[in-house]
Amino acid sequence: MKRFRALGLTALGLGLTLLHHPVLAQTLKIAGAQSGGAAGEFTVKTQVLIIMTLLGLLPSLVLMMTSFTRFVIVLSLLRQALGLQQGLPNRLITGVALILTLLVMRPIGTQIWNEAFVPYDAEKITLTQALQVAEAPLSRFMLAQTSKTALAQVAKLAGEDGVDQPAAHSFPVKLSAFVLSELKTAFQIGCMLFIPFLVIDLVVASVLMAMGMMMLSPLVISLPLKLLLFVLVDGWTLTVNTLVSSVRMVN
Repeated sequence: MKRFRALGLTALGLGLTLLHHPVLAQTLKIAGAQSGGAAGEFTVKTQVLIIMTLLGLLPSLVLMMTSFTRFVIVLSLLRQALGLQQGLPNRLITGVALILTLLVMRPIGTQIWNEAFVPYDAEKITLTQALQVAEAPLSRFMLAQTSKTALAQVAKLAGEDGVDQPAAHSFPVKLSAFVLSELKTAFQIGCMLFIPFLVIDLVVASVLMAMGMMMLSPLVISLPLKLLLFVLVDGWTLTVNTLVSSVRMVN
């Protein structure tokens, strides 16, 4: 039951890490002090405002700060390669990507829950300390998926090109580089999945053209062949295994 609760609140833990950005955190501290809170800590009203704001941002946070982007793009490209635009609705693609995201992010969510939420709920640490604790495992996860080229480019655009250690970059820089790296990885995996089905389409189109069957759509012939090939090689298992194993997990 505790693990299920940790999975359910993983996204909220991911959202809290955004508040660790120095400028935003300092602004909220000033707002908390002006509204009657202790120095350097948020008042109850400010904390409720933060939590409610993060709840509204949960879809975007899950999309940008996890492997959901990689999974949903690859599955969409796979649907396009199979020619099943109507057979696999968007809700199904999104649901499968979300389930895989929960599977991959479960260790990160459990760590955030145990090390940040539980002590904060027991009033052993402050909200600011909880944010700092929650950011650490998520930053390590994102940096493990981020390419050095993307990180260097984003750091240069943000004026942080003088930072030597990747972990020393600000959270927005790491998040931006992570998103760019996820897009690149998703398209690379998508291209590898697309090539076999593209070959089938080319062969079918060439055969039909050679037979003079111009009025017959190649999709009518190639779709069953692609589905048969996908089933014979246990395509869903291979696809899920490729997606999950492509994510680099860190301790």
